[in-house]
Amino acid sequence: MTNEPNLLPHSPRAAWPALAAAAVTVVLWASAFVSIRSAGDAYSPGALALGRLLAGSLALGCVLLIRREGLPPRAAWPGIAVSGLLWFGVYMVVLNWGEQQVDAGTAAMVVNIGPILIALLGARLLGEGLPPRLVAGMAVSFAGAVVVGLSMSGEGGSSTLGVVLCLVAAVGYAAGVVAQKPALAHASALQVTTFGCLVGTVACLPFAGQLVGQASDAPLSATLNMVYLGVFPTALAFTTWAYALARTTAGRMGATTYAAPALVVLMSWLALDEVPAPLTLAGGALCLAGVAVSRSRARTAAAGTGGEAGAEAASRRGEPSR
Repeated sequence: MTNEPNLLPHSPRAAWPALAAAAVTVVLWASAFVSIRSAGDAYSPGALALGRLLAGSLALGCVLLIRREGLPPRAAWPGIAVSGLLWFGVYMVVLNWGEQQVDAGTAAMVVNIGPILIALLGARLLGEGLPPRLVAGMAVSFAGAVVVGLSMSGEGGSSTLGVVLCLVAAVGYAAGVVAQKPALAHASALQVTTFGCLVGTVACLPFAGQLVGQASDAPLSATLNMVYLGVFPTALAFTTWAYALARTTAGRMGATTYAAPALVVLMSWLALDEVPAPLTLAGGALCLAGVAVSRSRARTAAAGTGGEAGAEAASRRGEPSR
């Protein structure tokens, strides 16, 4: 069994693997937008979530067996169980359902409350700090997400139920991330992701009948998109997310996901030929600018505390070491 240490990087060079992993996650989660658009026409929310999780669990299980990592330690299971139920299970089903009730812009605005909740819950439950740059960056990014949402609103009907469902999805996402963070101190990213995905799969088993019935009528493209969602935006992206989360704070990782709306706009432009409006592009630019601010670090603090002592002090404050 190989457990990844829950250590924050002590140098810019050490931070690059985590940053690259976070980038892979954001790109793949953004790409899920196109696949969900296709698969969602043939599969109901619960069936799509279960099919995605089954594909993800199979892929993750094969990798886990090849790497011979085995079961996570007992101390990791509470976080794995909570994140698996809330993030892999509730979040995926409720988000699929909510996006059928509201237009794309409204869904984007409501769901993007999630990173803010992650930062607040991380500060309250995990003892993480709320550095001014993180708060400022998240404010800029959220403003960008609102601009993107407003520019996309009106593409369908909205309902109170849909807004509530998207809000539940945001809360489930945030709670799942905060629950996952302590588990990564005891188990590897692969273990936490694999067994979290399995917990979510079990939670979605009541939709098995729907999945079997709809799979026989669904076009091959929809089923392939569902499998893609399971293998890449779920199995791979959730693992790279956990790898990066183990090496930084939950708040900073949540802020990083604000790059997704900008990438979704770009991918929809390229893959779906949906030409974005100038307001949408402006909102995407704000999202990226906010991520850049939230990921930046104050040089003055780094100069005031040197080497390992500075890293240790930063870790106690809940900030990535400089």
